[in-house]
Amino acid sequence: MPTLNIRTDEATEKALQALTAKGRTKTEAVRYALLHTYRDELIKQAREDAERLANDPDDRAEMLAIQRYMGVSE
Repeated sequence: MPTLNIRTDEATEKALQALTAKGRTKTEAVRYALLHTYRDELIKQAREDAERLANDPDDRAEMLAIQRYMGVSE
C-alpha cells in the first residue's frame, strides 16, 4: 500500500491530538479525516447539483415528462 508523508503545522498537530485521543493511530486519524472530508465534498456537490437542476426549467420539464410517461405524475 502506498504511503504519504506530510508536514504538519500547529493546527494540524492539534487536530491529530484530538483525533487520536481515544486510541486511534495517526494513520487511522488521517484516513478518517480524509474519507470524511471527501464524503462531505461529495454531499456538497450533490446538493449543489440538485439545487441547480431544481432551478432549471428545461430540466424540470424533462423530469415531469418522464414522470408522466412512467405514469407517476399527472
